[in-house]
This record gives sequence, structure tokens and C-alpha cells, in this order.
Amino acid sequence: MSDKPDFEARVTELEMKVAFQEQTIETLNGVVTELRDEIDRLIREVEALKVQLRAVAPSLVADRSDEKPPPHY
Repeated sequence: MSDKPDFEARVTELEMKVAFQEQTIETLNGVVTELRDEIDRLIREVEALKVQLRAVAPSLVADRSDEKPPPHY
């Protein structure tokens, strides 16, 4: 009969660990979602700035495919 309390204690401990892990996963998922939204916003801002920069000084913004390697290559 002494195995039953030990078993119940182990099950209870595992249940607590699972609950804690679920809470941690939910918290991390929220952080990841916020960061993804922030990255998307920053990408849109950078794209808008590139458009503005091209409009103001098109010669200053070259396409990478147009760049030639330096002479020492």
C-alpha cells in the first residue's frame, strides 16, 4: 500500500510540471506573435523608406545586381 501515495505524489508532480510548461508555452507564443508583428511592421517601414529614398535621390540607391566587384577581385 505504500506505493500508492508515492505514485499519486509523482502523478501530481508531473501534472504540475505539465501545467507550468503549458503556461510557459502560451507566454512564449505570445512573445513570438508580438515579435512577428513588430518585424512585419519594421519591414513595411524599411520598404517605405526605400521608396522615399529612391524618389528623393534615385542615383544613391543602386540595385545590388548592378554592383560590380571591386577591382582587387
